[in-house]
Amino acid sequence: MSTVFLGLSGGVDSAVSAAILKEQGHSVVGAFIKIWRPEFTECPWREDRLDAMRVAAFLGIPFREIDLSDEYRQHVIDDMVTQYGRGITPNPDVLCNRHIKFGAFARWAYENGADAVATGHYARNRGALMRGTDTDKDQSYFLWQLTREDLARVIFPVGAMRKSEVREKARALGLPVATKKDSQGLCFVGDVTMREFLGQFIALRRGAVTDASGAIIGEHDGAALYTLGERHGLRIFSRSAHERAHYVIAVDTAANIVSVSADATDACRDTVQLLDVNWLLQPQAGVTYTAQARYREMPIACTVENNRVTFAKSCLAPPGQSLVVYDKDVVIGGGIIAP
Repeated sequence: MSTVFLGLSGGVDSAVSAAILKEQGHSVVGAFIKIWRPEFTECPWREDRLDAMRVAAFLGIPFREIDLSDEYRQHVIDDMVTQYGRGITPNPDVLCNRHIKFGAFARWAYENGADAVATGHYARNRGALMRGTDTDKDQSYFLWQLTREDLARVIFPVGAMRKSEVREKARALGLPVATKKDSQGLCFVGDVTMREFLGQFIALRRGAVTDASGAIIGEHDGAALYTLGERHGLRIFSRSAHERAHYVIAVDTAANIVSVSADATDACRDTVQLLDVNWLLQPQAGVTYTAQARYREMPIACTVENNRVTFAKSCLAPPGQSLVVYDKDVVIGGGIIAP
């Protein structure tokens, strides 16, 4: 019987994961991970912690708590703010998984007797990282930075289930969080917008919105707030009668200028270079794979050679975002999209 430390968040997915692991005969330890939250936002972490304790008590498993506030601030918040300040859009969920859940938490778990760690992610580990069975909930996109060494000791108990099945099992077991709503977005943001959040860390100044020729046609609230393809939050003063929207095609945070076009395809790219790559399986030149440059987008056919990804058709691929490459449902790996 193996000892598994499970990240017990207080939500239904991790609660059902704990129940499944216990049913399988594992010695399960429920661990609540405390992360950094700024004073100017509200986050129900105390309620989540209490729910996690209730689940552990209900299932009769040990409850532990680990404070990773400093690590979260350094590796997630600081990195995210720095990248936004450069006009690059990072993915904090990817950072959290790499540095917190499968980084600091996993190391702590192994030091304290764990044989494996588990989370409530909708992904599958079959010796290879795979999409979760529920395509609407699949979270494999956020896990591309896991290594083969990580996967040898990671379990995703609900990865082969649909969300409706998870809810049904939670109700059947009488779990105290069976009807709890799913959390939305990032906890540290709370009830404030990303604009309000970043404004606490970055000096945001109004600046010019220019068209492709460089002519000033509007105003923005701070270049760091915008990403390629975005069309909201811009005040366009000069607009042709046939133009319904303008899309961001370039961001210059040093000059505090945002460039736009009325043609959404001007923000798209045919090929991108990847930085900080992590290949779980080495991509083969000439083989057609699929790629996602953003979460929940339709996968696009692509080829990969020398860490350069060429798309079958132009797509939106903002610098700083994660691009994940798949072979059907198997995650080949991915990287950070270069500017």
